[in-house]
Amino acid sequence: MTGRISEFSHGPLVFDVVDGGPLDGPPTILLHGFPQRATAWDLVTPLLHENGRRTLAPDMRGYSPRARPAARRDYRIGLIADDVVALIDELGVDSVDLVGHDWGGIAAWAVAAKHPDRVRTLTTFSVPHPAAFIKAMPRGQVLRSWYMFVFNLPKLPELFLSRFFRTSTGGERMGLPEPFAGRLHDDIVASGALPGALNWYRGMPFWTRDDQVGHITVPTTYVWSDGDFALGRAAAKMTSRYVDAPYEFRILRDADHWLPESRPADVASAILDRVNA
Repeated sequence: MTGRISEFSHGPLVFDVVDGGPLDGPPTILLHGFPQRATAWDLVTPLLHENGRRTLAPDMRGYSPRARPAARRDYRIGLIADDVVALIDELGVDSVDLVGHDWGGIAAWAVAAKHPDRVRTLTTFSVPHPAAFIKAMPRGQVLRSWYMFVFNLPKLPELFLSRFFRTSTGGERMGLPEPFAGRLHDDIVASGALPGALNWYRGMPFWTRDDQVGHITVPTTYVWSDGDFALGRAAAKMTSRYVDAPYEFRILRDADHWLPESRPADVASAILDRVNA
């Protein structure tokens, strides 16, 4: 296993990483969602470190300044999954415990499906298995996912979100607590990450057969919150159909979408229960 990692490469792209906890601890990779960065895990990682875990939280494709390809097709989920495998390779280990929230959860599902030999356990938050998400569309999910279609428009989402995130009020209206709401403008807009962040949505029409996420064969925990504005119960319940391994579906009551920021103790507990099972 390597020493501290501050960056890693996948092809021409270079990703920034926050590496913390005991160097000799079992490695846990934490994948953030939209519109977040590695700092989304700031309240979770100390709890994992106290339990002997080493954590690595990358700024994902489109967010890291040296990993922002312009083409929409460069944000296919299969390519993003391969970014994560490149980090595992950089660590010099066979497999890791993998964690993802929101879009980071979709990436984690994809890594576990494509590369089960590189994932010891999987813990995902908020976003269900992508196949369950699609099947739930006619059961109300499409009404919750309207913004995904809006984000595929050119230029207008950048104009709106750059203004919406100008003060912490925008993040607070989304449900993000402080200090995370106040960071949105600097982390996403001022840093130049917004177009790349939106390209995760804009890349979806370019997904190919290779980007389809198959069944999961590693021990998995999926955590859904009953107050999530973006993700409904139907897809959450159907996710079990796509896991052919020990599986736990955990519901956080009276919780919103932003679980790493608003419910860090529950997030850490779910991760630790899975990795120690």
